[in-house]
Amino acid sequence: MRRAPAGIWPVVAVDRESPKPLYRQLYESYREAIVERRLRPGQRLPSSRSLATELGISRLPVINAFEQLLAEGYCESRVGAGTYVARSLPGEASKPKPRREPEPLAAKPGPRPLSTSFPIPIRPPAPWFRGWGAFRAGECDIDEFPLRLWSRLVSRYSRDPHLLRYGDRLGLPLFREVLAGYLQTARGVRCGPEQIVVVSGSQQALEISARVLVEPGNPVWIEEPSYIGARDALLGAGAHLVPVPVDREGLDVAAGIALCPRPRAVYLTPSHQYPLGTTMSATRRLQLLDWARKVGAWILEDDYDSEFRFESQPFTALQGLDRDARVIYIGTFSKVLFGSMRVGYVVVPPDLLSRVSARRAVTDIAPSTLFQAALAEFVGDGHFARHLRRMRQVYRERRNVLIAALTSELGDRVEILGEQAGLHLVVTLPRGFADRRLCDRAADEGLWIMPLSESYLGAAARPGLILGYGGTATAAIPGAVRHLRALLESS
Repeated sequence: MRRAPAGIWPVVAVDRESPKPLYRQLYESYREAIVERRLRPGQRLPSSRSLATELGISRLPVINAFEQLLAEGYCESRVGAGTYVARSLPGEASKPKPRREPEPLAAKPGPRPLSTSFPIPIRPPAPWFRGWGAFRAGECDIDEFPLRLWSRLVSRYSRDPHLLRYGDRLGLPLFREVLAGYLQTARGVRCGPEQIVVVSGSQQALEISARVLVEPGNPVWIEEPSYIGARDALLGAGAHLVPVPVDREGLDVAAGIALCPRPRAVYLTPSHQYPLGTTMSATRRLQLLDWARKVGAWILEDDYDSEFRFESQPFTALQGLDRDARVIYIGTFSKVLFGSMRVGYVVVPPDLLSRVSARRAVTDIAPSTLFQAALAEFVGDGHFARHLRRMRQVYRERRNVLIAALTSELGDRVEILGEQAGLHLVVTLPRGFADRRLCDRAADEGLWIMPLSESYLGAAARPGLILGYGGTATAAIPGAVRHLRALLESS
């Protein structure tokens, strides 16, 4: 193991025997030093050349580590002067604390009592979810999934009688162990398998978390705009939702404090904001964690599709920066493998585990073990990582084709947002445009486009279109965009 000398602060080490790439070792060492405030805002980092020489390694992993720090906002580059810790980061250190998924019957006359308290809005099925094809949001490409391999795994495990019984309410122990290793390595999540609760997708995770954390009337911050399913889960628990604006740095923490200084919880999508696609900056992340510690607020981190980032490595989860066990981390396999997978997970702070476990048992006793067993091997043997690498290339190509088609057909009449990651992007429209009416018409003509205004809780909605490309064949994208242009021109 080579260590940089004490003259370069902080001391960092690289271990050539470790399976972790060198650039990742350097990135994590410097990120940890910045988060722990051993490197202060404005402090200069060594040059990539000098650090590589001192460590006896190539410059490439050093450059890659510094580029990741720059991309996530922990550092800033000054032309001709080098790389520095970002001056916008908070300077005061948080005090670290230990950490502790025939004809129908007609109603007959007579009393039919129902709950008088039903806070969830009752909406008819949205027309843009009626069919499958171009621009349907939230879809991945099932044609590219290794179905033969998956079928073999499921078939083999379905012959095990132990997996056909009720399982552990928290999830299959082997699966939770494999999942913990993946989350630690790929997402920077700090957890052990005992903190993981397996659920049937991120929606159930949100429902369980909301029921555990929120009492009727409690204020809860939520991004504006935001994921409708999260809003409904929180409303179902009786929360008073406080919409907090999102800008290019993600959730505006200062604006949230001004609107509601002491909420019970905060819901956000920091790695890939839904639906606008922004990534929460390092400054905002640390501000949020520091503030949550001071006021005792919980943080619900929804990490629904962060694996698909195209211009850099996926950003580290917010939970990995938490030193006060304030973050409940939520993820799902439905967005990265196929929709009917219905396997998600919650990483729970230790002091919440018994309550989440009890609520999870009330919801549906225990998760299905069969897919968990197959997933444990699929992830543990590297098939999942290979599939993700391949799908990043597929989705990057589709994203590029979609952007080229939008630029060609619509020019500068629209603004494109959120194209750096995920399975959708947003096209903004002029203020006052009736995006809902356009999307209703589009659904009648076989385009499954979601209006951006539906994602706003407040009245000041920004009109636009959410265009999913994960489940849209590459060859179909240009024609679908031409169809969209015709709809816009006739509106």
